[in-house]
Amino acid sequence: MKLTFKPFELQLKHRFTISKFSRTSTPIMLLQLEHEGYTGYGEASMVPYMGESIETAVSFLQKVDVNQLKFPFNYAEIIPYLDSIAPGNPAVKAAIDMALHDLEGKLLDKPSWQLLGSNAALMPVTSYTIGIDSPDIFAKKVQEAAGYKAIKVKLGSSDDKQLIDIVRSITDVPLYVDANQGWTDREQSLDLVHWLHEQGVQLIEQPMPKTDPDSNAWLTERSPIPILGDEAVQRLPDVNKAHGVYHGINIKLMKSAGVYEAKQMIDKARQLDMKILIGCMSETSCATLAAAALAPQCDWADLDGPLLTSNNPFAMPEFEEGKWLLNEDAGLGLRM
Repeated sequence: MKLTFKPFELQLKHRFTISKFSRTSTPIMLLQLEHEGYTGYGEASMVPYMGESIETAVSFLQKVDVNQLKFPFNYAEIIPYLDSIAPGNPAVKAAIDMALHDLEGKLLDKPSWQLLGSNAALMPVTSYTIGIDSPDIFAKKVQEAAGYKAIKVKLGSSDDKQLIDIVRSITDVPLYVDANQGWTDREQSLDLVHWLHEQGVQLIEQPMPKTDPDSNAWLTERSPIPILGDEAVQRLPDVNKAHGVYHGINIKLMKSAGVYEAKQMIDKARQLDMKILIGCMSETSCATLAAAALAPQCDWADLDGPLLTSNNPFAMPEFEEGKWLLNEDAGLGLRM
């Protein structure tokens, strides 16, 4: 087994602003695992507020013993091994995990989505995310989203209603909302939730701070819209903690340390009768296809990474009627 990696700066088409952060690019670590003539591809998308960087990724990868990554891959042993190297660092762990899944599919000559038990016919539409911005720029972004079957709007500012009004003046597609912990007042939040329900909003991610489960649970109990934990749900143990606080969870490979644990989180959420959104950070086609392999097992998808970036180093996956199409290629189906 040979491990190689290189940094890459993924450029966004527009400045991307959420309730507490703003950026125009995202540092990425592109990774390859080579074995018996096959190459598995992975990536770590390290948005600054998650605490990882090119430097932390290099430091972590230099400590990885590839002899611990033996085929057939026993993920139940590999993921604890990666966790033993250093705590945290979920994005770089996800890069290794998805490269292993890509490589596994190629060695077995099967698509990753089949190996994971997904039904390609059940692929949900993917939403197109629009960040907080001035009204004129925001309207331009909404116009650029024409043709997508769902739009996700970042809220958590004093202009929440104005932004939704702009969207509704242009399109009537279903809306998803992500407040990124930006709401703090219970009663005001509940009033806004009822108004958003009238505007056709289908889900709300992390309305209130993750450190305030009581307020999130209070809002969930009263909300006519599914409330999902995002920042509050990172890895598998957090799913149990989210039960009773949120209607569902948002899974991202860059939080879950990869495909293996994301699949476990899906199964656990189903056991608890919770809803599931599979989302992303700013990502290339590589991580998008890894998440898309699990998307048919989820209620909603927000896998718009390649749609929001301008220098994707891989071919754009097939996209039709608002959905990513899973192909029959072995592994993740990534094309150069």
